[in-house]
Amino acid sequence: MTTIRAIRGMSDILPDESERWQYLERTVAGVLASYGYGEIRLPIVEQTALFRRSIGEVTDIVEKEMYSFDDRNGESLTLRPEGTAGCVRAAIQNSLLGTVQRLWYSGPMFRYERPQKGRQRQFHQIGAEVFGVVTPEIDAELILMTARLWRALGVAEHVELQVNSIGNSASRQAFRAALVEYLSAHHAALDEDSQRRLLSNPLRILDSKHPGTQAVLTHAPLLADYLDDESKADFVRVRELLDAAAVPYVVNPSLVRGLDYYNKTVFEWVTDRLGAQGTVCAGGRYDSLVEQLGGKPTPGIGFAMGKERLVLLLEALEAAPAAVPAVDVYAVNSGGGAEIAAFTALETLRSALPGLRIVQHTGGGSFRSQLKKADKSGARWALIWGDDEVANATVTVKSLREQAEQVALPLAELAGFLQRGTAS
Repeated sequence: MTTIRAIRGMSDILPDESERWQYLERTVAGVLASYGYGEIRLPIVEQTALFRRSIGEVTDIVEKEMYSFDDRNGESLTLRPEGTAGCVRAAIQNSLLGTVQRLWYSGPMFRYERPQKGRQRQFHQIGAEVFGVVTPEIDAELILMTARLWRALGVAEHVELQVNSIGNSASRQAFRAALVEYLSAHHAALDEDSQRRLLSNPLRILDSKHPGTQAVLTHAPLLADYLDDESKADFVRVRELLDAAAVPYVVNPSLVRGLDYYNKTVFEWVTDRLGAQGTVCAGGRYDSLVEQLGGKPTPGIGFAMGKERLVLLLEALEAAPAAVPAVDVYAVNSGGGAEIAAFTALETLRSALPGLRIVQHTGGGSFRSQLKKADKSGARWALIWGDDEVANATVTVKSLREQAEQVALPLAELAGFLQRGTAS
């Protein structure tokens, strides 16, 4: 029979990898909690209209990358390609927007694109959103929070903050018209994707990595020259606060973000340690999105970070803690009543020391083969039950990692012995 394999671009995360993922998730959750963010858990599937209205009809995500399908009722549904739209939908639907909300979420997202290192069709993000604060101080706080996260993860020296302001809708429209006029005069020099975007989404051309297009953009109009006064003032304030907090940054005039709903402050954290997939966190302000999705006008700002890329960065920098064995105690047994005695004693031990990781050998085998498996498990101790231990209500404790004599203990003393051992 043909072996069934995972779908291309949707990868398994195995136990020896998941420990690094857990470390990342714990660290991020701790930093977010320290700033007053509460976790929200969102559906993986949403109505397709949600993303068409939020992300934009002419974006690459909506045009080419979404996993959409009709359900049995003929309703068009989509596996979420990003988290902000769903979080906004949930905040509106559950009447959360009467007060300031600081929310975060985590989970898989889906986009149909060419799989490569750090970019999968099922990928995982942690996102954070703030609703109800219109002043630029929240922009700066959000960025400072991500800077603190990099310090907590030990990668701060290997990421760079890039910031920009893309103004309000009117200023972007004026800039868009000037950009289209300029690029149309250089149409033949643009790469194929940029030519296609010229009339549909010209601001995305600023992100092009094509050398010919980059050469044309050297003399293109600058978005900064078209910003409205409020956006200019807010951007000055954001930079002032970053300077005061000693967070270094680079103003990148080409940074526009790929989603239609952004306005004013946008930012990305990038690294040169992951090749072409250098963005590890990105976000910005989206003051019109709540109203666009049917809610009352409410300012918003947020970011998302890719877990795959951050795990790769931790691995490249050897910044994650060393792996620890999955087992503390491995119990072996042989003899008529030994297995039952071990089962009973180990359940009592789990209740007494709930943090202890205990595996009982099952499936038979000699003492020698069982002890080999105990050693291979990485456990610190082997607990041994045989006929003598059953007869005397004792257990033999063998150290697997230290030079020490094995000892026979009354069952009543086992928990205390192991507790002292784990504390040393």
